[in-house]
Amino acid sequence: MSDASRRLSEMNERSREVFRRVVEGYLDTGDPVGSRTLSRTMSERVSAATVRNVMQDLEYMGLLDSPHVSAGRIPTQAGLRIFVDGLMEVSQVAAADREMIDATLGGNQPEVASALDKIGAALSAITRSASLVLTPKHEAPIRHIEFVSLAADRALVVLVFADGMVENRVFTPPLGQTPSSMREAANFLNALVEGRTLSELRLHVTREIAERRQELDSLARELAESGLALWENAGEPQERLIVRGRANLIDSEVADLDRVRSLFDDLERKRDIAEFLDLTEGGAGVRIFIGSENKLFSLSGSSLVVSPYMNADRKIIGAVGVIGPTRLNYARIVPIVDYTAQLVGRVLSGQGKG
Repeated sequence: MSDASRRLSEMNERSREVFRRVVEGYLDTGDPVGSRTLSRTMSERVSAATVRNVMQDLEYMGLLDSPHVSAGRIPTQAGLRIFVDGLMEVSQVAAADREMIDATLGGNQPEVASALDKIGAALSAITRSASLVLTPKHEAPIRHIEFVSLAADRALVVLVFADGMVENRVFTPPLGQTPSSMREAANFLNALVEGRTLSELRLHVTREIAERRQELDSLARELAESGLALWENAGEPQERLIVRGRANLIDSEVADLDRVRSLFDDLERKRDIAEFLDLTEGGAGVRIFIGSENKLFSLSGSSLVVSPYMNADRKIIGAVGVIGPTRLNYARIVPIVDYTAQLVGRVLSGQGKG
């Protein structure tokens, strides 16, 4: 038996109804729910004093809280978790929301980065929250690699892929690089690159460097190694995180504005991309992280609804999610995130919207 089922089984019918109505009222309005208001909407006729006693019991159980001495009750983080796991009735995706999501992926051959950016904008608009989209690694074969010196301690690596996509990033080259060593490194890599993805190229280059160590100038070798490490190592992920609708979260009632801004600064620096993807790796389906349950966003007092999307081989390659205050309309947002993730997976696998 899950913790939610066990906790709910400890309540009688009246306690469960009071608890459900408090949570639903709070998620709907963001305001504490009072005993007098509840007593007028209960399925059985009960006095405000009776409802107040039930609320006190639920507060003792750690499921409700009193924000002010004379105010009504709001759910605690534990209460929200019990509600989401045991009482929430997930709705269907509204036709208008479905059409808005579908419209972002119109056309026969959507360009991935552009399509996912539009998905993020649509999710943010539909949910009136911030959206997060983790795009997949680019694994097309490489056509050409170039190193460009920008300063003594800065260089640019440019990768041209066979599908026409170009990626570049600034990095710190080994000390002592010269234009000639950069050309030598680029020539070395381009002689090996044809038809290989980044992952395949890295493995091949490692073997080639070991075999040709005497032939290759040491500085060029270091540059070749560092340039590939830039694209492959875990410290600098290849994935790109698209964050849309920041204003929606900052305008909401998330308590600490400075912490919210810090959260988005961290996201835009991509510090936590790998951890964001880790959140989804419990398997397919939507996962909900409420408040401090979420190691990435706990400081901002926010919740995350996230789902992975998969390629044709059923491998997780990215994720979509919505972040907002803990009083998110979970019943509405969960199916929206789920539908979006499944749609993205089908489109990226070439199966279309059917």
